Amino acid sequence: MSVRQITVEQARQCMEAHEDVVYIDVRTPMEFEKGHPPGAINIPVAFPNPHTRQMMENPDFLKIVEKHVPKARKVIVGCQMGGRSQLAAEFMAGAGYADVSNMQGGFGGARNPMEGVAVPGWVQLGYDVETEAASGARYEELQRF
Repeated sequence: MSVRQITVEQARQCMEAHEDVVYIDVRTPMEFEKGHPPGAINIPVAFPNPHTRQMMENPDFLKIVEKHVPKARKVIVGCQMGGRSQLAAEFMAGAGYADVSNMQGGFGGARNPMEGVAVPGWVQLGYDVETEAASGARYEELQRF
């Protein structure tokens, strides 16, 4: 099953038009706490390894997603630039999620080393940002249920 690619603008329109859409922010909890789209839940797909400084997959990602997000729900997956969310969306599609979209540009915008922002993100477009999360939206809470 393929993953639909959507722009930040399309993600925002979808979230406004469909109150049952789930936005999964797959960045680390520290990134999530600094700001995220309103209503997002945080389930990191990867964590930095303190020894190698490389990202390593979160082995509990799918288990936690499946516990909290029904496979029939419309899901938008986002990260900082769009790479981690693509990986997460592919995992979810492979697990049977039928309506999952990757938000290209992510929260902070996809960057081109020579030109700066190549694809504007949520922040560059000036959309609302939350720093507080609803009860049950933080990763440490989602892990427990």
